[in-house]
Amino acid sequence: MRFILLLFVITLTSCVSKKLMNYDFPKPIDTSSKPIDVQEKGTWTEGGISISNEFEGARMNGFSQENDSTFRVKITPENAPINASPWYAFRLQSDTERTIKIIMDYGTYQHRYWPKLSTDLVNWERLDSVDSNFEGGHAVFRVDVSATPLYFCGQELSNSEMVESWFDQVVKDANLQKFEVGESKLGRKLFGAVSEPEDPKAETIVFLSRQHPPEVSGYKALQSYLDEVLNDTKLSTAFRKKYRILVYPLLNPDGVDMGHWRHNAGGIDLNRDWQYYRQPEPNQIANHIVNYVNKKKSDVILGIDFHSTQEDVYYTYPDEHEHLMNFRNYWVESIEQILGEGKAYEDPDPLESPVSKGWFIVQFGAEAVTYEVGDETPRDFIDLKARVSAREMMKLLIMR
Repeated sequence: MRFILLLFVITLTSCVSKKLMNYDFPKPIDTSSKPIDVQEKGTWTEGGISISNEFEGARMNGFSQENDSTFRVKITPENAPINASPWYAFRLQSDTERTIKIIMDYGTYQHRYWPKLSTDLVNWERLDSVDSNFEGGHAVFRVDVSATPLYFCGQELSNSEMVESWFDQVVKDANLQKFEVGESKLGRKLFGAVSEPEDPKAETIVFLSRQHPPEVSGYKALQSYLDEVLNDTKLSTAFRKKYRILVYPLLNPDGVDMGHWRHNAGGIDLNRDWQYYRQPEPNQIANHIVNYVNKKKSDVILGIDFHSTQEDVYYTYPDEHEHLMNFRNYWVESIEQILGEGKAYEDPDPLESPVSKGWFIVQFGAEAVTYEVGDETPRDFIDLKARVSAREMMKLLIMR
């Protein structure tokens, strides 16, 4: 580690654009609003089993009984084409204690998220693999139900109210300055917070999360990463004195609360709208970041966007787009030295599509990372890796 730190010398080549740019990415995407199918909300009862999607973040589009103990749950997307990430979240109740089978019917799409169960929306358990099989192309799960309501979700439910409640506590505990950026397409709050350094002109680091509604494991990584940066260790305290930290934890509140698989209320993947900003959420967030750092006469030097996929990976860019010289290499190598070989996988990809990672590069000349977390990565390892990643980032940047 000392060898890495001694070798690490960063040359800053970033510059602040004074206005929001429209960069012509090689692979542009039409992000004009498209129609969506809004799920019908309600509670339905078949064969003594009640199912409900009457809560924020729920997704359940149909319910039917196959036989005495087997029930089919229909899950459909908000529109198509769409990334195959079938999100589901519903509440089950039975008039008697019994064991039932649930057939998850996604139509032509494949199962992705392993069920998480809770009776209080606080304590969650992953459904045991012995209670599952895949019959006829469908995921089939066996679950015990009773008069106690049971939440059956693809990931731990984290709707907009839950996110803001957590974030408000972070703001209070760390003495951050919370701000409202604006509103989503349907009028939900877009918000964030800032940790201000000693020097108003100090450089800025930006964290983003929840562009894609079901990507809760990435959101959990943001929570731990941010907690590490904001704690009271000597390293974190010195880091916050030197750098400004801007955090936007919930970019797609409509999609989250409507139980969408991927898109916002405009039917668009928000992480493809960082070119012309046609959707209100990227438009307002991007403008806020640009205006804020311009007002402070600051540079954005690093942007990290937290997401989820099938495995843990840091999506970066090839060396020709490197702006903090050797940061990525030393950062990933130091994380791997601590966690073990293969625990810090990096995948550089071309600067082609209008995603937030590319936007940080073309707008600010900043370093950029899409921090991806596996859907089923153990939660204790998500926490550990995020904290290690945050500490190694701070160690490297504090030396600049």
